[in-house]
Amino acid sequence: MQIVLATRNRDKIREIREVLAAVPVKILTLDDFPEFPEIEETGTTLQENAVLKAVGIARFTSQAALADDSGLEIDALDGAPGVISSRYAGPGCSYDDNNRKLLEALKGIPEKERTARFRTVIAVAWNPDEVAAVEGSVEGIITVGKAGHDGFGYDPVFYYPPAGKTFAEMSLAEKNSVSHRGRALVRARELLTQRLGNPSRG
Repeated sequence: MQIVLATRNRDKIREIREVLAAVPVKILTLDDFPEFPEIEETGTTLQENAVLKAVGIARFTSQAALADDSGLEIDALDGAPGVISSRYAGPGCSYDDNNRKLLEALKGIPEKERTARFRTVIAVAWNPDEVAAVEGSVEGIITVGKAGHDGFGYDPVFYYPPAGKTFAEMSLAEKNSVSHRGRALVRARELLTQRLGNPSRG
């Protein structure tokens, strides 16, 4: 089986490859399809966007496709930035831009009120008409400043209490074992394994 990852984000690709390493599938990326058009994320939920991307890539490549959409939901901000997490600070923003805007929005809010969760929805499109979606989430606290140099996105400000550190202070394997994306990928891995065990549907 071949599956195309619906992202050009190198950090995401690295995490996905790590979790799916034991599954006997050939993983392709959008780099293998340089003419692939950008898919506008017009959905209002993480699942809608993940499905949009997976179906679009499956249709263009005639291959199975895996897409994720992730969001950081902060209780003190009524669930923001949520579905716009990757572009919270505006079009073309960097990870640092998003983190700065987030920390500024939470300025003065005490730790007990800085609760948050990361959510990831992964959609696997076996073809444009057959899609399955799974979800993973993790609870944490937004720090008052950045800590750690690994990871990406909001990892430097997302503190995971059971580990006593931010996601950016964890190794890739450690983060994948507890993160929202890691948990969703485990469920996606189960979908792939089931499909491989029933090749007549592939």
